[in-house]
Amino acid sequence: MPIRRPVQGKLLYAQSGGVTAVINATAAGVIEAARARGVKAYAARNGILGALREDLIDTGKESKAAIAALRHTPGGAFGSCRYKLKSLEANRAEYERLIEVFRAHDIRWFLYNGGNDSADTALKLSQIGKAMGYDLRCIGVPKTVDNDLAVTDCCPGFGSVAKYTAISTLEASLDVASMAETSTKVFILEVMGRHAGWIAAAAGLAGNGPDEAPHVILFPENVFEEAAFLAKVKATVERVGWCTVVASEGIRNSAGQFLADAGTHDAFGHVQLGGVAPTLAALVKQKLGYKYHWALPDYLQRSARHAASKVDAEQAYAVGKAAVDCALAGMNAVMPVIVRISDAPYRWKVESAPLAKIANREKKMPKGFIARDGFGITAAARRYLAPLIQGEAVPPYGTDGLPRYVTLKNAAVERKLPAWRP
Repeated sequence: MPIRRPVQGKLLYAQSGGVTAVINATAAGVIEAARARGVKAYAARNGILGALREDLIDTGKESKAAIAALRHTPGGAFGSCRYKLKSLEANRAEYERLIEVFRAHDIRWFLYNGGNDSADTALKLSQIGKAMGYDLRCIGVPKTVDNDLAVTDCCPGFGSVAKYTAISTLEASLDVASMAETSTKVFILEVMGRHAGWIAAAAGLAGNGPDEAPHVILFPENVFEEAAFLAKVKATVERVGWCTVVASEGIRNSAGQFLADAGTHDAFGHVQLGGVAPTLAALVKQKLGYKYHWALPDYLQRSARHAASKVDAEQAYAVGKAAVDCALAGMNAVMPVIVRISDAPYRWKVESAPLAKIANREKKMPKGFIARDGFGITAAARRYLAPLIQGEAVPPYGTDGLPRYVTLKNAAVERKLPAWRP
């Protein structure tokens, strides 16, 4: 058997933005693929901030079993962050610092696991590497619960949120139906989705037909019209006896204002949202007089690994492995994306796509996926969504009845440079 010689240079992997139930499966795909190719893999602690601070983790200190366990562990194993690098023109120093860190540790491949902003960062780093004469391959790795990345058929992380949302809608609606005679008439579930209604649409998989929940879905792609919404709720309660509403956090009124604007902004400059469910509930109470309940699952949507989609978990692992293959093949400024081959049976593959076609572009719900009345999904949407929630990827459970998740050692790599001063 030939001796496998270590590849010259190291690989750095970083997680970005809000994590998903399966982002660690991507990390496992990256690390296992790197090990199989004889490449030393580091991880940045707390995303791009770890790279800037030279706060790197040696994944080689982790056992084979620990890395394998990442495939069923939620959260971000190495820490993530919401930190947006400015443009090259506005803050070239940050990009030069990153190249300085990479040079000090002989990092030749940088894999950034995130969404639109992360794809943009990876693209810019590939450009600054060339400008500074440093041989660096930058690969974007897809991840977002919002399913809003361009080019890729779906985003790893979305399928599990979609499954959790559909299950929650189904189960809560059975509860409401059983109590509607003397108690709750309207139940409102608020889901994530700033500009794209993919998660809200996934709730539509819970039922089929006008009398099955969810009866009303509110998409950010549509302008929220109070009168039409109230009329739909009233008609549903009078016909069915109760009504389940699923609302995206990003719905806006005719003036373009978010119904759930919290008045603050995050690190990416986005308006902080949250609270559309109680806003709608108050409206239902005031205008229709119905007793209501509402729920805001928030982080539960993206951390519910116990209800993950098997398809999603497999795709998350596959893009991690493919990212390493792309990097070691000499590709630069690309992203491994999901390509759908067929709906039934559902078949897919992974191909590479240029980051320039993905960075800072947002994929919204097609008009053909939203029902004519604006409150539901079409058959086309169901054909697209249904395969993504298929299968169960159940984590192992302990004798205490809880999932057995892994916590890594995350041993630090010795620093070689002066501290970073932002």
